Amino acid sequence: MKILFISLGCDKNLADTEMMLGTLVQRGFSITDDEAQAQAVVVNTCCFINDAKQESINTLLEMAELRKSGAVKALIAAGCLAQRYREEIQKEIPEVDVIVGTTAIDAIADALEEVLAGKPQNYLKDISHMPAVYDHSAEHKRIVTTGGHYAYLKIAEGCDKHCSYCIIPKVRGHYRSIPMEELILEAERLVSFGAKEIILVAQETTLYGMDLYGEKRLPELLKRLCAIAGVYWIRLLYCYPEEITDELIETIRTQDKVCSYLDIPIQHASDRILKRMGRRTDRQELTDIITKLREQIPEICLRTTIITGFPGETQEEHESLLEFVDEMAFDRLGVFPYSPEEDTPAALFEDQVDEAVKLERQADIMELQQEIAFEKAQAAVGSTMLVMVEGRLPDEHAYVARSYKDAPNVDGFVFIQTERELMTGDFVRVKITGSYEYDLIGEITGE
Repeated sequence: MKILFISLGCDKNLADTEMMLGTLVQRGFSITDDEAQAQAVVVNTCCFINDAKQESINTLLEMAELRKSGAVKALIAAGCLAQRYREEIQKEIPEVDVIVGTTAIDAIADALEEVLAGKPQNYLKDISHMPAVYDHSAEHKRIVTTGGHYAYLKIAEGCDKHCSYCIIPKVRGHYRSIPMEELILEAERLVSFGAKEIILVAQETTLYGMDLYGEKRLPELLKRLCAIAGVYWIRLLYCYPEEITDELIETIRTQDKVCSYLDIPIQHASDRILKRMGRRTDRQELTDIITKLREQIPEICLRTTIITGFPGETQEEHESLLEFVDEMAFDRLGVFPYSPEEDTPAALFEDQVDEAVKLERQADIMELQQEIAFEKAQAAVGSTMLVMVEGRLPDEHAYVARSYKDAPNVDGFVFIQTERELMTGDFVRVKITGSYEYDLIGEITGE
């Protein structure tokens, strides 16, 4: 039977999808991306912000039409939206046969077989006490969907931060690190399949190991991953600023395979707003950690995310945030208008900001960041950097590549003009000859 698998949301969700794909293939199912050939559909949903929630609902409704018409014999909803709104989905979209919760992804094949046997059973486990659910045994085959030259390694599940705007702890549970030995085994397997870049993800990577070992073990994990032959780059995403230790900074600085790149979500720079958000840092502490990182790792590339229009945010606080963004000059920055989420404290705050104001403030920050990013791109002209080839541009003697400063799907590209034949995953050294907005243009050099 051919399964159409639709993965929505973040890269952490994608890692879950790849594990589910492996489980299904092991049980004899085949995977298709052709809706017309599919006999069953699995949608791995997201509900982090309203736009993601709406995309998941629309996708389920679209697939429900296939189920209603008889074109497919089973429709399964998995992931965060399914976990959070299971009762609403069953009531409003009855074509969904089974709900598979966030801690039950290992049951995906059982769920599908039961639907086909006419005995559908939901798989919703208690997220409060569940360990991470991945099967990292040698027998388990994960289906990598990123092209193979890079892969995500999910090192933990859940979150204990409980920021006032975030629903993740309620749909993913408390923070659970995956044992280090299992992660090393999984990374070795990914490399054997061709991965040259391993990207560490979790709701928060910096706390890795606290629950299992009583101390932060991310530096040790990084060093052990660096020892794997065949790994060229190791990239860190989702590092909370208050958890970045001197040991982690030293590991990034001294381990050649660890990219000098950190994704540090700060969300705001007003002390009052940060406190209302439930964040653990204030403006001065953010300034201090960013300054320390740049002093100790001069070539580091810093990415961050910001929320505009959080309840109670004043125009003065918005302007203060603009000043901070200008002062810090982040290399990469994403901005999201605040999205009130049901069952979160912030959704009940009385001083909600008008939607139009949120969008205006988002545009203000993006306009400023655009100037910063363009200046940094222009400043790179004349430099030489190592890049990894992502693919070839059709009908052109040109390739798309990424530098250590560019995480997949969120950052820019380096475009290479060359007559040479290159393969996806190849590393080449290029001299930057020009820039175009967020992207760079380069030519292969022998330097």
